[in-house]
Amino acid sequence: MALPLLQLALDNRSLPSALEATRILAAEVDVLEAGTILVCAEGMQAVRCLKALYPDRIVLADIKAADAGSILADMCFSNGADWMTVICCAPIATVQTALTEAKKRGDRDVQIELTGSWSWEEAEAWRAVGLNQVVYHRGRDAQAAGQSWSDDDLSKIRRLAEMGFELSITGGLTIEDLPLFAGLPVKVFIAGRAIRDAADPAAAARAFKAKIAELWG
Repeated sequence: MALPLLQLALDNRSLPSALEATRILAAEVDVLEAGTILVCAEGMQAVRCLKALYPDRIVLADIKAADAGSILADMCFSNGADWMTVICCAPIATVQTALTEAKKRGDRDVQIELTGSWSWEEAEAWRAVGLNQVVYHRGRDAQAAGQSWSDDDLSKIRRLAEMGFELSITGGLTIEDLPLFAGLPVKVFIAGRAIRDAADPAAAARAFKAKIAELWG
């Protein structure tokens, strides 16, 4: 089983603050995420800057597209994104048109962001049109309300993996959470505040990577 990648979620409210974080952390992580908050604040400039500064890192545009899949995918990929997200409630046509744009470029990809309600029938439809990546997301508001990772979460993650999806896991992740997912074929762990807000962010990222290597090595 391949070692899961570590993704840095940049949900900053300004590009300068995001770039201050990447100056310290880009060398310590595998994926740089232009988070939804950052993209809302700064637009595609955020995606463009991240790829220009860090061409050897995977750059994700976490726009959670709900419509206009072809147009938004073209915007993301033309500005340097390697991956982009489509929200799980989007019509299947949005998923298909975004995937078409990704396939035109060969090495780009689309992820379904599992924020909010979705069904197993929808998951089967995503697989049927060729979608490979999903992001299992414990939402920011759910975290604030005290919702922790549950057996139900882990059961859903296992079923998604059995369906053939490549899984990214996010939602207030800490190092202490990682053993919950041991043995699962996770593609990416996404951390934001646990790394960015640490007293020593680089050391925090290295500790994440070391724990991943311990559990999946």
